[in-house]
Amino acid sequence: MSEKTKRILMTVGGVSISGFSVGMFNLSDFGMDPFQVLVHGIWNHIPMGFGTLYMVINLIMLAVVFFVDRHKIGLGTFINIFLLGYIVQFSSWLFKILIPSPSFPLRVSFLLCGIVIICFASSIYYTGDMGVSTYDAVALILSEKKVARFKYCRIGSDLMCALVGFLLGAMVGIGTLVTAFFMGPLITFFNHHFAMPFRYGNEVTRKMIAKDENGKK
Repeated sequence: MSEKTKRILMTVGGVSISGFSVGMFNLSDFGMDPFQVLVHGIWNHIPMGFGTLYMVINLIMLAVVFFVDRHKIGLGTFINIFLLGYIVQFSSWLFKILIPSPSFPLRVSFLLCGIVIICFASSIYYTGDMGVSTYDAVALILSEKKVARFKYCRIGSDLMCALVGFLLGAMVGIGTLVTAFFMGPLITFFNHHFAMPFRYGNEVTRKMIAKDENGKK
């Protein structure tokens, strides 16, 4: 498999899988992810359709990312903006049809599985390096500028989104907090143990991780 083909598969597959994991997250009904909390908080104060507002916020963030680090914009970015919503809508509909009245233990299982799967999917398409969502770019840019390690940048950006959204009137659930605290570390885990070895091979991955660790000391 060529390098380009591998990267395209990682990008398309990663974003698609993350869309289905959001459907699992929605079925659990334990709260939205941090970025959704932020958008819903803003939506409470702006008379605009949610889909339109979501698109506008992403386009504004896209413009900012373009000037800060345009390398983060690519195939994955536009799939996130224009396709991810439909995948989430379909997966949410499908799970609701298949499981119309989920029990509490099943909801907990869907929450935990959804978080693990979305972290796995995010790791795949980040490492594919063909563009990321405008929100995902924030933590990646901060980590590359040596503000902190990625997992801490991600926790910080997630908590900030959840806090601002909450202050603007959006609801924060246990799923929001679990996502905020665990996505960064889990994505890092999958980067090191699956996505990077898949793209670069084990030996190159070990060297890249060692270089990164030394650079953070």
